[in-house]
Amino acid sequence: MTRTGLDSGAASHARSPTSHPGSPTDAVTLAVNEVHTFYGNIHALKGVSLTVHAGEIVTLIGANGAGKTTTLKTISGLLRPRMGSVVFNGRRIDHLPPHVIVEMGLSQAPEGRRIFPRMTVLENLEMGAFARRDRAAVQEDLERVLTLFPRLKERLHQKGGTLSGGEQQMLAIGRALMARPRVLLLDEPSMGLAPVLVETIFQTIQDINRQGTTILLVEQNAHMALAVADRGYVLESGRIVAHAAAKELAASELVRKSYLGEE
Repeated sequence: MTRTGLDSGAASHARSPTSHPGSPTDAVTLAVNEVHTFYGNIHALKGVSLTVHAGEIVTLIGANGAGKTTTLKTISGLLRPRMGSVVFNGRRIDHLPPHVIVEMGLSQAPEGRRIFPRMTVLENLEMGAFARRDRAAVQEDLERVLTLFPRLKERLHQKGGTLSGGEQQMLAIGRALMARPRVLLLDEPSMGLAPVLVETIFQTIQDINRQGTTILLVEQNAHMALAVADRGYVLESGRIVAHAAAKELAASELVRKSYLGEE
């Protein structure tokens, strides 16, 4: 691991192609370049830069308040950076509204799930495909989501607000997948879940990636995040302080002490 730099060995590990559809390639799908984001006069992101290559799972870890969610909101268009740029599939998107970014192939399962509690599971999933006009493909994606999350199929006509926390998280991810994203942004998918459900969610994240979706994962559970990711970034006080291959980060003294609770 290197601070504010990825050595050539880590880069080679992170981008070496394998056989499954979600395997990393050299193509940069998403690039955040020296982004500065503010909340009023509060300087939340201070020159954040990161890249996500096609087929990767990349994780962004850090303490509460480090700027992880702000980074995702900036990428998805919910916040506008004051300086810097966000480039998706070769096109600058930091000036575009969120719905256009979703239509381009980048969707987010937000922190806190944010499902529609008075809508049924099916209606929530259909909202994820609201901007799409390819009805046959939407039906295919619905079947895919229900295969990934069998519990949702069992509760298809149940109101979202009556689901358990784990089921709501599945619904939030499924709704994001209904937009058929090239890149899926996941914000704290394990938050508030029982350990057995955390394992289920992370297994599903790997399944989604293997099926061809690139993932940028913000996660408080650094151990699980680094176990499934190709590469990782460490964010502290709005700045990237380290990045490397996930295995290298997990073995580093910085991460072990600060984020894995090890001495």
